[in-house]
Amino acid sequence: MPDGPLDLESARILVTNDDGIHAPGLRALERIARSLSSDVWVVAPDTEQSATSHSLTLRRPLRLRKQGRRRYSVDGTPTDCVLVACHHVLADRPPDLVLSGVNHGGNLGEDVTYSGTVAAAMEAAILGVPAIAFSQMRKSDGSVDWKTAERFGPDIVRRLAQVKWPVDLLVNVNFPPLDPENVAGIRASRQGRREEGTTITEGVDPAGRPYLWIGNFMNDTSSDHDTDLAAIMEGAIAVTPLHLDLTHKTTLKRLEEVFQ
Repeated sequence: MPDGPLDLESARILVTNDDGIHAPGLRALERIARSLSSDVWVVAPDTEQSATSHSLTLRRPLRLRKQGRRRYSVDGTPTDCVLVACHHVLADRPPDLVLSGVNHGGNLGEDVTYSGTVAAAMEAAILGVPAIAFSQMRKSDGSVDWKTAERFGPDIVRRLAQVKWPVDLLVNVNFPPLDPENVAGIRASRQGRREEGTTITEGVDPAGRPYLWIGNFMNDTSSDHDTDLAAIMEGAIAVTPLHLDLTHKTTLKRLEEVFQ
């Protein structure tokens, strides 16, 4: 963890994601990283690992495959990828910065507890490496345009690199589903909470067997105007600092009185 600004030109940057080594969002993030530094490495999952959260592969060996110059894939989770990168691929010199994404779809509010994209940044933070997770919201037709992420991503990284990061901090960035010229600025926001939860759909498969299918959140509505959800709804880029210490300090003080 740097004590001061990070010199991006000399920084070693690790790029990863949860959509897999062949995802277009990963290619977009590689371009962002290479606009900042010449020392860019990619270690990403073989296949899509969306909603794997902060899971580790413990009960089978992992396979590391070389995909090109400074590009590797791992048949595991995003967390596995960061561990393999830091302790094996880049063991001679760990990364100075980890960038995760750009995810196909947003990671707002409650999403951060499920997201493999955010989990990769979490693992980097645990290892003491500054990390940023990037996600691009889908348009109404379900498509994703990476131009907004590529336009604003480098500037966001440069600004964040000037900030002294506390221990166990990661930053979650979400881009709205708008063309770059229509983005309403960059907004520092807190993690929000949706007013409606996710859905479960019942159905019957071709063999006549009933099933349940967990769907998406019903909407991204939030009544609080200082959240990541509100920023996206208002057309802004949401930049949210997240911290690994989940301790609720106020309740801790109360419990210290209860259990003294």
